[in-house]
Amino acid sequence: MAVETHKARQAAGTRSQLVAVGRRLFAERGFAATSTEEIVARAGVTRGALYYHFKNKEDLFRAVLTEVEEAIHERVTAVAMAEAQPWDGLVAGCGAFLDACLDPAVQRIALIDAPAVLGWEVWRQVGSEHRFGIFVTGLNWAMVAGDIEDLPAVPLAHMLLGALNEGALFIARAERKAAARDEVAGIIDRLLGGLRP
Repeated sequence: MAVETHKARQAAGTRSQLVAVGRRLFAERGFAATSTEEIVARAGVTRGALYYHFKNKEDLFRAVLTEVEEAIHERVTAVAMAEAQPWDGLVAGCGAFLDACLDPAVQRIALIDAPAVLGWEVWRQVGSEHRFGIFVTGLNWAMVAGDIEDLPAVPLAHMLLGALNEGALFIARAERKAAARDEVAGIIDRLLGGLRP
């Protein structure tokens, strides 16, 4: 029993180390310029350890993307929940998401490489796993509070997340990223404002 627990901890540590090293390298160089040889060398593990935990480099990249999305989700949720009113939380959460898009690592991993490496559908799926539920909850709370019109929350969340995702891609590719973030935020505020009763 103790041996199994030790092996499980060791395996989890190896996996975490691979994800951490992959995240650093993918953020610095991008997916294409990062080799599996360098990942295993920097992680201090064997090639076999990499393939024990991940099918291939794309699978490791997906794990890195999931970790990036989880960090964004935690930050957005914390910012939104810090607000006393549902409307303020909704607006603040959208702003926190756009702020996250100013991080060069988020831009490289989640907004530039992920759609190209994993494909549009997988990229959307990973992002939705982390954003969709909290967004639907925020919209429902705002509807119950009378802050926005009573509309079907699920399609509304899809529409607004589509706008946020496109805004995020715009920020990642803009020359003046901070200015692009402010422009996108202004448009998102107008879209949300259009939902007010």
